[in-house]
Amino acid sequence: AVVEQAQSIIKQYPQAFLVWNILGAANIGLRQTEKALEAFKKVTELNPNNADGYINLGITLKDQGKLDDAIDSFNKALLLKPDYAEAYNNLGNVFKYQGKMNKAINAYNKALLLKPDYTEAHYNMGTTLKEEGKLDEAIVQYRQAIASNFDYTQAYNNMGNAFQDQGKLEEAITSYRQALTLKPDYVDAYHNMGNALSGFKFSQTADGM
Repeated sequence: AVVEQAQSIIKQYPQAFLVWNILGAANIGLRQTEKALEAFKKVTELNPNNADGYINLGITLKDQGKLDDAIDSFNKALLLKPDYAEAYNNLGNVFKYQGKMNKAINAYNKALLLKPDYTEAHYNMGTTLKEEGKLDEAIVQYRQAIASNFDYTQAYNNMGNAFQDQGKLEEAITSYRQALTLKPDYVDAYHNMGNALSGFKFSQTADGM
């Protein structure tokens, strides 16, 4: 319904970049990424000074695997709005996807300097640090994400994984339980907690031998 309404308005007002933006967002919701891409490109053509338009365009390009184009779009957003924390966070996501972990961490750090309570940037930094094997630092970032969003089930689950990688099974189980308290149908957390419980019981048996 939103797409139909937006298209109707655009026929009358083809220069209305805000309506093009709404059309792009609606197409994202419908998983019509090509149509969304066309709409977001139109936004940036009609209003080249719209930083949000470049962010939306960049996210869509990333979803299509056009990573260099996505980076270019996020950088254009930053030229227009140098304190745009969301642009740095999205840049970090692209760099992480490319396996450029140092660049990703640097981008997340810039996002957090601008917006210290940026939940997603803390979480994304945590996942990147965990992949790098920097488990203590990853746990710090997950705790920061949770501090700004107490219901962040993914952060609890991933923090549990980091604890489990460290062999801290009790802490891992506590994290998984918290995730499941918030989201009782969280399949990954059940699976991870099962592994942790199995390891914990084995360690208890070994200690008692």
